Formats: sequence, C-alpha cells, structure tokens
Amino acid sequence: MSAQDRLTDALYGLGWGTVKKLPEPVAVRLGRTIADLAWKQRGKGVLRLESNYARVVPDASPERLAELSRAGMRSYLRYWMESFRLPAWSPERIRNGFAAKDVHYLTDGLASDRGVILALPHMANWDLAGAWVTTKLETPFTTVAERLKPETLYDRFVAYREGLGMEVLPHSGGTAFGTLARRLRDGGLICLVAERDLSASGVEVKFFGEATRMPAGPALLAQQTGALLLPVTLWYDDSPVMQGRVHPPIEVPETGTRAEKTSVMTQALADAFATGIAEHPEDWHMLQRLWLADLEPRPSDARDGERP
Repeated sequence: MSAQDRLTDALYGLGWGTVKKLPEPVAVRLGRTIADLAWKQRGKGVLRLESNYARVVPDASPERLAELSRAGMRSYLRYWMESFRLPAWSPERIRNGFAAKDVHYLTDGLASDRGVILALPHMANWDLAGAWVTTKLETPFTTVAERLKPETLYDRFVAYREGLGMEVLPHSGGTAFGTLARRLRDGGLICLVAERDLSASGVEVKFFGEATRMPAGPALLAQQTGALLLPVTLWYDDSPVMQGRVHPPIEVPETGTRAEKTSVMTQALADAFATGIAEHPEDWHMLQRLWLADLEPRPSDARDGERP
C-alpha cells in the first residue's frame, strides 16, 4: 500500500472513530467549517461542482453559482459528518432522522412480493435513507459498492454499510447482477445509486438538456424480474431531519426490443432525478465529470468515485 493510500485509509478511520463520538452540534460545526475551507480553496472538486450546477441552473449568475457551490459543499460535508456518526445513532434517532413522502409506493411494492428497485442520485445522505429502511421499515436490502483503493478503505465502507443492515456486493467482478436478480425474484429490495455510469455499458440519456450516460442495471433488472422500479430523491432543509420523496413507478414499455425498453426506462429515471435535483440543486453531490461533453477517454473517469 502506498503512503497516499495509507493516509487516505487512516483519515477515514479517524472519521469513523472520532467524529461519531462528538456531540452533534460540534460535528455540525466541524462539517461546516471543513466545507467552507474547501470551498474557499477552489479546488478541482469545487470547480467541477460549480460547473455541474451551471447545467442544472443555466440562468444562474457567477455569484449565484458560487453561492450554490458553497451550499453544496456544506451539504456534502453534512453527509460525511452524518455518515461517520450513523453507527452510533440509536434506532429512534434513525427512525426520526428521515421524512419520506409518498413512501406508499415502496411499502405497497414490498407487500406485493414482486421485488422493488430503489434508484437514487447522489443527493443528501443515501446511507441514512438506507438505515431508515432497515430500521423504520424493518426491511433488509442489497446494494452495490464501487471497489475503492486502497482495499482496506473498501473494506471499511462494506463493514460500515453492513453494520447498518445492508447486504453489500462489489460493483466489479460480474456477479452482482445475478445476485440482485435473485434477491428481486425472492420479493426482496435492492437500492442503487444510479445517475453516474461506472461501466462501459451505460445508456445515453438527456439530462438537463445535454447527453450523458446512466447505468442500464435498474431498467434491465426490472425487465428481467418483473420488479417495481422506483426513483427516489433526497434533500436537506433547515432541520436535522432529512427529507425525501419516492417517485411513481417507472413502467416497462409494452413494445420494443430490450435495448429500446431500457433506453426509455433509463430516460424516465433521468427525468425523475432531474426533477428532484432542480428543486434542491445544492443537495446534489456531483463533484465529478458527468456529461459526455466533459468526459475525457481515460480510465480514471470511472474510478474517481465517492471519496470526499
């Protein structure tokens, strides 16, 4: 392991080991302080975040984009502070930490035993939403995690999410799709962060008027298993309680080839994500290149994943 990898792993270990012990007001202030320092440095991540917001809010002035990126970094660090502290939260704190609108789409789908796919963008705190599902709804689910470097960091993320009641599969290796399909055929629940393609098989969609690629997996799984496909968007308000919405199901088209159906369904997923992101752009944590016009043909594009 390189010195940089050891440092990265140690910093995450420090976060989970120390931040979760802080009083909540102290953790909130710490996150905001780190966010403001990072924003003032105007590094690559902040500039990319601002560039992405320019697509979401195309009429925003430079001053407005700067305000958005500052709010976005604060939202992003709130995610990390909450995530470091989640293992120490009580079940009551988790149950009361998230307010989900239109959750009947999810509960009705689970009651039908047909299997449910929840697909989310990188908004607010998807780990908290997952912990709420396993705690409030008492429903286990399966998800997929990108293999991070160093391997010890990936192991930390897996242990963290498994500790919250999730089954975690590696994104690489080629076996995740089959396992997800089996879980759905058994009437289970899977949750996928799904607006950024990490493979070479993404589906091209229009997103805020420009072309990008999004994963085909959610649409393919729904077609193959008959599971319900539900978009979910999340956001913060001024309270300690995260907000969210379960959007109406994305139906499988009655006609067309599998590729055509996948394209239609993935575009519908992108449209649902865009609706939620447009309403709460500062809670969309996309510090990487997303649109095809921004991407360069190099392998690192698929690996600059979820590290802050």
